[in-house]
Amino acid sequence: MKLRSSIRRIDSPAGRMKILILRPEKQEGPVPGILWLHGGGYVTGMASMVYITAGSTLAKHFGTVLIAPEYRRALRNPYPAALEDCYAALEYLYSHADELGVDRNRIVVGGESAGGGLAAAVCLLARDEGEIPVSFQLPLYPMLDCDDTESSRHSHSHGWGTRRNHWAWRKYLGDLYGTDEVPPYASPAKETNYAGLPPCYTFVEDEEPFLTETVAYIQNLKDAGVEAHMDIYHGNIHGFDTMRWTKNAKEARRKLLKAAEKYLKL
Repeated sequence: MKLRSSIRRIDSPAGRMKILILRPEKQEGPVPGILWLHGGGYVTGMASMVYITAGSTLAKHFGTVLIAPEYRRALRNPYPAALEDCYAALEYLYSHADELGVDRNRIVVGGESAGGGLAAAVCLLARDEGEIPVSFQLPLYPMLDCDDTESSRHSHSHGWGTRRNHWAWRKYLGDLYGTDEVPPYASPAKETNYAGLPPCYTFVEDEEPFLTETVAYIQNLKDAGVEAHMDIYHGNIHGFDTMRWTKNAKEARRKLLKAAEKYLKL
Protein backbone atom coordinates (compact mmCIF):
# COMPACT_ATOMS: atom_id res chain seq x y z
CA MET A 1 0.00 0.00 0.00
CA LYS A 2 1.31 3.46 -0.90
CA LEU A 3 1.82 5.96 1.90
CA ARG A 4 1.98 9.72 1.96
CA SER A 5 4.10 11.57 4.46
CA SER A 6 3.74 14.88 6.22
CA ILE A 7 5.41 16.83 8.99
CA ARG A 8 3.67 18.46 11.91
CA ARG A 9 4.76 20.20 15.06
CA ILE A 10 2.95 19.29 18.23
CA ASP A 11 3.07 20.42 21.83
CA SER A 12 5.57 18.61 24.03
CA PRO A 13 7.15 19.31 27.43
CA ALA A 14 10.03 21.11 25.71
CA GLY A 15 7.83 23.21 23.43
CA ARG A 16 7.06 22.30 19.84
CA MET A 17 8.20 18.88 18.62
CA LYS A 18 8.38 17.71 15.03
CA ILE A 19 6.63 14.47 14.14
CA LEU A 20 6.65 12.54 10.89
CA ILE A 21 3.27 11.14 9.87
CA LEU A 22 2.77 8.32 7.38
CA ARG A 23 -0.77 7.70 6.11
CA PRO A 24 -2.30 5.57 3.38
CA GLU A 25 -2.86 7.48 0.16
CA LYS A 26 -6.37 6.06 0.07
CA GLN A 27 -7.63 5.82 3.61
CA GLU A 28 -11.15 4.60 4.24
CA GLY A 29 -12.51 4.51 7.75
CA PRO A 30 -10.56 4.27 11.02
CA VAL A 31 -7.30 2.31 10.74
CA PRO A 32 -4.81 1.19 13.40
CA GLY A 33 -2.34 3.77 14.65
CA ILE A 34 1.35 3.11 15.25
CA LEU A 35 3.70 5.15 17.39
CA TRP A 36 7.17 4.24 16.11
CA LEU A 37 10.28 5.30 18.04
CA HIS A 38 13.67 5.38 16.35
CA GLY A 39 16.86 3.85 17.66
CA GLY A 40 20.29 5.36 18.18
CA GLY A 41 21.20 4.47 21.74
CA TYR A 42 19.12 7.36 23.12
CA VAL A 43 21.84 9.73 21.88
CA THR A 44 21.53 9.78 18.07
CA GLY A 45 19.03 8.95 15.36
CA MET A 46 16.07 10.70 13.78
CA ALA A 47 12.43 10.14 12.99
CA SER A 48 13.09 9.58 9.28
CA MET A 49 14.90 6.34 10.15
CA VAL A 50 11.41 4.83 10.06
CA TYR A 51 11.80 4.49 6.29
CA ILE A 52 14.52 1.86 6.68
CA THR A 53 13.13 0.07 9.72
CA ALA A 54 10.18 -2.17 10.45
CA GLY A 55 7.89 0.77 11.15
CA SER A 56 7.36 1.65 7.49
CA THR A 57 7.03 -2.04 6.61
CA LEU A 58 4.14 -2.38 9.05
CA ALA A 59 2.46 0.82 7.90
CA LYS A 60 2.65 -0.17 4.22
CA HIS A 61 1.57 -3.74 4.70
CA PHE A 62 -1.40 -3.03 6.96
CA GLY A 63 -2.36 0.45 5.74
CA THR A 64 -2.00 2.14 9.11
CA VAL A 65 -1.33 5.65 10.28
CA LEU A 66 2.14 5.94 11.78
CA ILE A 67 3.64 8.73 13.88
CA ALA A 68 7.40 8.99 14.40
CA PRO A 69 8.46 11.76 16.81
CA GLU A 70 11.72 13.71 16.66
CA TYR A 71 12.24 13.20 20.38
CA ARG A 72 15.00 14.93 22.32
CA ARG A 73 18.25 12.98 22.49
CA ALA A 74 20.55 12.47 25.43
CA LEU A 75 23.63 14.36 24.25
CA ARG A 76 21.82 17.53 25.27
CA ASN A 77 18.75 16.25 27.08
CA PRO A 78 19.12 13.21 29.35
CA TYR A 79 16.27 11.21 30.86
CA PRO A 80 13.35 11.87 31.13
CA ALA A 81 13.33 14.12 28.04
CA ALA A 82 13.00 11.36 25.42
CA LEU A 83 10.29 9.54 27.35
CA GLU A 84 8.33 12.76 27.89
CA ASP A 85 8.42 13.50 24.16
CA CYS A 86 7.46 9.97 23.15
CA TYR A 87 4.54 9.94 25.56
CA ALA A 88 3.44 13.34 24.24
CA ALA A 89 3.39 11.80 20.76
CA LEU A 90 1.25 8.93 22.06
CA GLU A 91 -1.15 11.45 23.61
CA TYR A 92 -1.32 13.29 20.30
CA LEU A 93 -2.04 10.09 18.38
CA TYR A 94 -4.83 9.23 20.81
CA SER A 95 -6.39 12.67 21.18
CA HIS A 96 -6.28 13.36 17.41
CA ALA A 97 -7.47 9.90 16.43
CA ASP A 98 -10.63 11.18 14.75
CA GLU A 99 -8.72 13.72 12.68
CA LEU A 100 -6.08 11.16 11.69
CA GLY A 101 -8.60 8.42 11.02
CA VAL A 102 -7.20 6.16 13.74
CA ASP A 103 -9.06 3.50 15.69
CA ARG A 104 -8.38 4.29 19.36
CA ASN A 105 -8.77 0.63 20.24
CA ARG A 106 -5.92 -0.42 17.95
CA ILE A 107 -2.92 1.66 18.96
CA VAL A 108 0.49 -0.01 18.72
CA VAL A 109 3.76 1.23 20.21
CA GLY A 110 7.02 0.00 18.74
CA GLY A 111 10.58 0.84 17.92
CA GLU A 112 14.03 -0.61 17.46
CA SER A 113 17.00 -0.68 19.85
CA ALA A 114 16.76 2.41 22.07
CA GLY A 115 13.42 3.02 20.41
CA GLY A 116 12.42 -0.43 21.61
CA GLY A 117 13.46 0.54 25.12
CA LEU A 118 11.41 3.70 24.84
CA ALA A 119 8.47 1.69 23.50
CA ALA A 120 8.57 -0.51 26.60
CA ALA A 121 8.85 2.56 28.83
CA VAL A 122 5.93 4.26 27.09
CA CYS A 123 3.82 1.14 27.61
CA LEU A 124 4.72 1.12 31.31
CA LEU A 125 3.78 4.77 31.63
CA ALA A 126 0.54 4.33 29.66
CA ARG A 127 -0.45 1.43 31.90
CA ASP A 128 0.30 3.36 35.07
CA GLU A 129 -1.45 6.54 33.89
CA GLY A 130 -4.48 4.52 32.80
CA GLU A 131 -5.62 6.99 30.15
CA ILE A 132 -4.47 5.54 26.82
CA PRO A 133 -5.03 1.86 25.97
CA VAL A 134 -2.13 0.36 24.02
CA SER A 135 -3.21 -2.80 22.25
CA PHE A 136 0.18 -4.20 21.22
CA GLN A 137 3.89 -3.49 21.70
CA LEU A 138 6.78 -4.17 19.34
CA PRO A 139 10.07 -3.41 21.12
CA LEU A 140 12.53 -4.89 18.61
CA TYR A 141 15.95 -5.94 20.00
CA PRO A 142 15.26 -3.37 22.74
CA MET A 143 17.78 -1.46 24.85
CA LEU A 144 16.20 -2.11 28.25
CA ASP A 145 18.88 -2.70 30.89
CA CYS A 146 21.34 -0.05 32.06
CA ASP A 147 23.32 -2.73 33.90
CA ASP A 148 25.63 -5.20 32.23
CA THR A 149 24.01 -8.50 31.30
CA GLU A 150 25.48 -11.80 30.19
CA SER A 151 25.26 -10.75 26.55
CA SER A 152 26.14 -7.05 26.88
CA ARG A 153 29.08 -7.32 29.30
CA HIS A 154 31.71 -8.27 26.73
CA SER A 155 29.99 -7.64 23.43
CA HIS A 156 31.77 -6.93 20.15
CA SER A 157 28.63 -7.14 18.07
CA HIS A 158 28.69 -5.38 14.73
CA GLY A 159 26.89 -2.05 15.06
CA TRP A 160 26.74 -1.88 18.85
CA GLY A 161 28.92 -3.24 21.62
CA THR A 162 29.81 -2.86 25.27
CA ARG A 163 31.78 0.39 25.03
CA ARG A 164 29.07 2.18 23.07
CA ASN A 165 26.42 0.76 25.36
CA HIS A 166 28.12 2.09 28.50
CA TRP A 167 28.66 5.48 26.88
CA ALA A 168 25.03 5.75 25.74
CA TRP A 169 23.55 4.77 29.10
CA ARG A 170 25.86 7.24 30.84
CA LYS A 171 24.62 10.03 28.59
CA TYR A 172 20.97 9.04 28.89
CA LEU A 173 20.87 8.57 32.65
CA GLY A 174 23.12 11.47 33.62
CA ASP A 175 23.51 11.64 37.39
CA LEU A 176 21.45 8.46 37.78
CA TYR A 177 24.06 6.36 35.99
CA GLY A 178 25.64 3.76 38.24
CA THR A 179 23.24 4.41 41.12
CA ASP A 180 20.47 2.32 42.66
CA GLU A 181 17.93 5.03 41.84
CA VAL A 182 17.33 4.29 38.16
CA PRO A 183 13.54 4.04 37.66
CA PRO A 184 11.84 1.53 35.36
CA TYR A 185 10.71 4.36 33.10
CA ALA A 186 14.40 4.99 32.35
CA SER A 187 15.52 1.36 32.24
CA PRO A 188 12.48 -0.92 31.86
CA ALA A 189 14.48 -3.95 33.02
CA LYS A 190 14.16 -2.44 36.51
CA GLU A 191 10.39 -3.03 36.49
CA THR A 192 9.10 -5.64 38.93
CA ASN A 193 5.40 -5.66 37.97
CA TYR A 194 4.67 -6.54 34.36
CA ALA A 195 0.98 -7.26 34.81
CA GLY A 196 -1.42 -5.26 32.68
CA LEU A 197 1.07 -4.47 29.92
CA PRO A 198 0.07 -4.94 26.27
CA PRO A 199 0.77 -8.15 24.37
CA CYS A 200 4.25 -8.15 22.89
CA TYR A 201 6.30 -9.47 20.00
CA THR A 202 9.99 -8.99 19.33
CA PHE A 203 13.04 -10.50 17.68
CA VAL A 204 16.78 -10.39 18.29
CA GLU A 205 19.99 -12.09 17.19
CA ASP A 206 21.76 -14.50 19.53
CA GLU A 207 25.18 -12.82 19.51
CA GLU A 208 24.16 -9.21 19.95
CA PRO A 209 24.34 -7.26 23.24
CA PHE A 210 20.61 -7.00 23.93
CA LEU A 211 19.83 -10.72 23.75
CA THR A 212 19.75 -11.31 27.52
CA GLU A 213 17.54 -8.34 28.35
CA THR A 214 15.17 -9.13 25.48
CA VAL A 215 14.74 -12.72 26.64
CA ALA A 216 14.23 -11.55 30.23
CA TYR A 217 11.61 -8.99 29.18
CA ILE A 218 9.58 -11.58 27.28
CA GLN A 219 9.81 -14.04 30.16
CA ASN A 220 8.76 -11.41 32.69
CA LEU A 221 5.71 -10.59 30.58
CA LYS A 222 4.79 -14.26 30.31
CA ASP A 223 5.21 -14.76 34.04
CA ALA A 224 2.79 -11.87 34.58
CA GLY A 225 0.20 -13.47 32.33
CA VAL A 226 0.85 -11.21 29.33
CA GLU A 227 0.86 -12.72 25.85
CA ALA A 228 4.44 -12.40 24.63
CA HIS A 229 6.46 -14.03 21.87
CA MET A 230 9.92 -13.67 20.39
CA ASP A 231 12.09 -15.08 17.65
CA ILE A 232 15.86 -15.45 17.97
CA TYR A 233 18.09 -15.52 14.89
CA HIS A 234 21.70 -16.61 14.67
CA GLY A 235 24.06 -13.71 14.10
CA ASN A 236 25.87 -10.78 15.70
CA ILE A 237 24.59 -7.75 13.82
CA HIS A 238 22.67 -5.24 15.89
CA GLY A 239 19.84 -3.89 13.75
CA PHE A 240 20.11 -6.85 11.39
CA ASP A 241 16.60 -6.43 10.04
CA THR A 242 17.53 -3.19 8.27
CA MET A 243 19.75 -5.27 5.97
CA ARG A 244 16.68 -6.30 4.03
CA TRP A 245 18.49 -8.47 1.48
CA THR A 246 19.76 -10.96 4.08
CA LYS A 247 18.09 -14.25 4.96
CA ASN A 248 17.61 -13.29 8.62
CA ALA A 249 16.08 -9.93 7.76
CA LYS A 250 13.64 -11.44 5.27
CA GLU A 251 12.55 -14.09 7.77
CA ALA A 252 12.27 -11.53 10.59
CA ARG A 253 10.03 -9.25 8.53
CA ARG A 254 7.83 -12.19 7.53
CA LYS A 255 7.35 -13.33 11.12
CA LEU A 256 6.86 -9.75 12.33
CA LEU A 257 3.99 -9.22 9.91
CA LYS A 258 2.42 -12.50 10.95
CA ALA A 259 2.69 -11.62 14.65
CA ALA A 260 1.23 -8.15 14.12
CA GLU A 261 -1.64 -9.29 11.90
CA LYS A 262 -4.00 -9.90 14.83
CA TYR A 263 -3.67 -6.28 15.97
CA LEU A 264 -3.19 -4.39 12.70
CA LYS A 265 -5.13 -6.19 10.00
CA LEU A 266 -8.06 -4.16 8.68
